Amino acid sequence: MSGLILASASASRRNMLTAAGVAYDVYPAEVDESAIKERLLKEGKEPRAIARDLAYAKALAVSAIHPERWILGGDSVVSVGGQIYDKPVSREDAANHLRDFSGKLMTLDSSAAIACGGRIIDWVSDDAHLEVRSLCEETIARYLDLEWPAIAGCVGCFRIEALGVNLFEVITGSHFTVLGMPLLPVLGLLRKHGIIAS
Repeated sequence: MSGLILASASASRRNMLTAAGVAYDVYPAEVDESAIKERLLKEGKEPRAIARDLAYAKALAVSAIHPERWILGGDSVVSVGGQIYDKPVSREDAANHLRDFSGKLMTLDSSAAIACGGRIIDWVSDDAHLEVRSLCEETIARYLDLEWPAIAGCVGCFRIEALGVNLFEVITGSHFTVLGMPLLPVLGLLRKHGIIAS
């Protein structure tokens, strides 16, 4: 077994690993996230379990192609009031999400899994809680004027490292988790399995 592959096209996840000094290659997983999420919701899975199973699916998909390598898959799930939200498919969809989020507590569940030889070896998970401030129509429109379509690939309609930080009153939890990967637990996982030096 040699080398780590990140099974994600996420710039945020790449940036975190690079900044932490982790050597890796990128091979984005090709999985039907919507179909997997729909099945898991029908099974009554909680957001944390959905994030975990999506991370599993991504890691396993790439491990099937590169069975000799360590594969790191990850996913994040946003829920508000028990409802799980997908990435916005249009500007109006994003506006509707933001209207739903306004004045409420958003939970972000983020999981990561490592696979090798076509099987899951280990996984970690973390969550963060984000109190969304009250957002009027003018604020939503101004925000989307500046951030759409950059946030089209963002499950919570925000980039915390950009203007998205203005949507929140209080954030509880790891900044890394909010960025899309529970980095500290992930680094612990990589050290535990000898993928990076301890």
